[in-house]
Amino acid sequence: MPVIGYQDAINDALERMDDLGYERGAQGDLANHGPMGAEALAVLGHGDEVAAWVEGYRSVMPHHEVPAPRFALDPADETSWRPALGDFSRAGDWERLFACELADAAWRDVLVRWWPRLLPGLLAGLTHGVIRTAHAVRSLAAAPEPTPGRLTELARGLAYWAARFAHLPGEVRMRGTQDLAGAVAALPRTPHPGDFRVGSAAGRLAHPDRLPGYAEALDALAPTRTQWLLTEMTTEFAGIYLAHPELPPVPLVHGVTAPAAVRLVLPHLPDELHEPSLAALWHVHTALLLAFTGDRGAEASAASRAAEADIPPFGELIARAVAHGDEHVLKFTEACAREHALRPDARFGAAVDVAQRRIEPRPTAG
Repeated sequence: MPVIGYQDAINDALERMDDLGYERGAQGDLANHGPMGAEALAVLGHGDEVAAWVEGYRSVMPHHEVPAPRFALDPADETSWRPALGDFSRAGDWERLFACELADAAWRDVLVRWWPRLLPGLLAGLTHGVIRTAHAVRSLAAAPEPTPGRLTELARGLAYWAARFAHLPGEVRMRGTQDLAGAVAALPRTPHPGDFRVGSAAGRLAHPDRLPGYAEALDALAPTRTQWLLTEMTTEFAGIYLAHPELPPVPLVHGVTAPAAVRLVLPHLPDELHEPSLAALWHVHTALLLAFTGDRGAEASAASRAAEADIPPFGELIARAVAHGDEHVLKFTEACAREHALRPDARFGAAVDVAQRRIEPRPTAG
């Protein structure tokens, strides 16, 4: 049987999912993970299984229709597009805007133009806007020539980011004195007695400036090299994921997958956008930690406990992720494997091992 490579697997997956809306679920606010999960599965070397995975994904939970385009947005007129940021009812307008932009200019030029405009809303869809955009960027960068399906996927990633744009109050200046671990340790967590529900945390995320320590944390980080700080972020938040078994098993994976996604995009951006991207990530990390965690849990000992644990090698963890099937597990496993390859750390494998056990496997069709 011929092996289906990355290029063919992605093209087929995007065609199979072309009709899916941006969100799914009874509450209508769960991001469409199909394109991201399929791309991660193909990157992990399992292109042969992408088509079946996509069909299974489609069968598990219905997706909602994309809001129809209503009023054209003018990308050259800030008074036209800025009021539509964060308005999900304008998702169709945003998709049409980006489709037109990508039809008229190189995809990298569109990315560079809109990245700083969208960066203040990095939290959008619990960071799924930037993550979906990053998966689309990786697929385009890997293509000999941009395909219509991959350009459409980039348009949708950017559109989702814009439509769910979530501005966090305050400004990160990257002029502090602390390294990342020190800044995380200094955050004064506020207990949320017995209240670990995602909805309750979302309410706190809506007003993070009301949480003690938020404003101070935004000024805490010292400037440092971009790639180094990205690695510090993914490593530290893999440990944080390990340290909080009391929390729902999905939200904190984005503390790793968001910076890992940004790393995929930075090579296509000018240097002057790198530090603002790091600042936006720390802004999101601060809000996530204060909204979801009520104390430090076992964060201080996460690295040493991971180093002492009997963790399977990543080859086995990848095979387990493919068998597991859940899109969060696939994306988290791929991101941690990629980050571990850059700077090996036991926290990556340990976090993946725990996530695969805590997150429910994807149910089979029917």
